[in-house]
Amino acid sequence: MPDARDRLRTAILTLADQRAPKSICPSDAARAVDAETWRALMDTARDVARELARAGDVVITQKGAVLDPDAPWRGPVRITARIEKP
Repeated sequence: MPDARDRLRTAILTLADQRAPKSICPSDAARAVDAETWRALMDTARDVARELARAGDVVITQKGAVLDPDAPWRGPVRITARIEKP
C-alpha cells in the first residue's frame, strides 16, 4: 500500500487536473486521502505540494500571487495544475 506522501501526491495531481483551471486547497487532497484524520496530513500535503511545484507539475498561489516553493510562506494557499510545463 502506498504511503501517505505517495497518496497525497496522487491526490494533489488528480484533483488539480480535474479542477483545472480552478485551484484546490491542500486540505482537499488530505481529505481525499483520509477523511477522518485529514488535519494530521496537512503539513505533509503542503510539503508534497512544494515538491510538485519545484518539479513544475503544479503552481502554488496565495491571494493570486505565485509562491516560490523554496521560500517560507504561511497561511492559506491554493494549488493549480500547470497546464504547460516551463
